[in-house]
Amino acid sequence: MSKSVEVQLRVNGKNCLGHCESRTLMADFLRDHLNLTGTHVGCEHGVCGVCTILVDGEAVRSCIMLAAQANGADVVTIEGLSQAGVYHPVQKAFHDHHALQCGFCTPGMLATAIDFLNTNASPTEPEVREALSAVLCRCTGYQNIVAAVMAAAAAMRGDAKAGAQVHG
Repeated sequence: MSKSVEVQLRVNGKNCLGHCESRTLMADFLRDHLNLTGTHVGCEHGVCGVCTILVDGEAVRSCIMLAAQANGADVVTIEGLSQAGVYHPVQKAFHDHHALQCGFCTPGMLATAIDFLNTNASPTEPEVREALSAVLCRCTGYQNIVAAVMAAAAAMRGDAKAGAQVHG
């Protein structure tokens, strides 16, 4: 039996305290201990990226991170992206550009895109495609997702028209 550990962290702006086995994965801690089921688990090996969350502002695969490793961290999941009922610019762009189908990969795709845009405010289309390759979407051809990330980048820069067109 694995030793129980205490995990204190800030999740979606709220201080949380939980206890779990030392081997508990972050994805399981979020889903099973905090009832935040928006973080999905796909491959359970850190390959597909659908479990991606933001930890201290950086994209992290929650299926290969131990909950204990997040002790003291600031965590943002899909449930915490919108503020006071207002979508994050990346969420809004995904909505406006119909950048999802089944939605399974969407939480991880959003976290990945937000981290990417926080480090590259004016990406090129090839850079967006490279960044998005970190998350496997089984339903789409990525075209609308790329368009959404380009539009979100423009919106986050304050230029609503720039980057909206993506060529396949």
